[in-house]
Amino acid sequence: MEGFFQRYLSLYRSLITTLNELLSAYELSYSLWQVIYHIKTNGPSTLVDISARYNVEKPTITRRVHRLEELQMVKQIPGKDRREKVIQLTELGDKIYQECRKKITDLEHSVMEGIAKDEQNAAFHILPKIQENLFNREGNKSE
Repeated sequence: MEGFFQRYLSLYRSLITTLNELLSAYELSYSLWQVIYHIKTNGPSTLVDISARYNVEKPTITRRVHRLEELQMVKQIPGKDRREKVIQLTELGDKIYQECRKKITDLEHSVMEGIAKDEQNAAFHILPKIQENLFNREGNKSE
């Protein structure tokens, strides 16, 4: 299916721009939101956990976490190993998560307007399969 990537990337850029505008009221960007979302979804997490989830280098996640600490949305808590940094949401971070989650859910509903539920479900299930195929393809390169 030629042109799929072009369509997807065009949608992706528009979506990220829209999300960044929505999150800017909280001094957040989508990349910072990813950290908050991961912690809220998975509980207190290490920098390694977060970087692995988003396939981003650990120093990049470290910078994001430092920014969220400056905004008082996350804090470090003791881990099993003193060298391991475990991050959790603060009360403020949880409050902002709830507010942003509602706005993002409203956005999701509005952009899916006019699309049949079965088509929405198909897209919801297809995208992770594409991601898995890409991951498997990248994993096979090193073998």
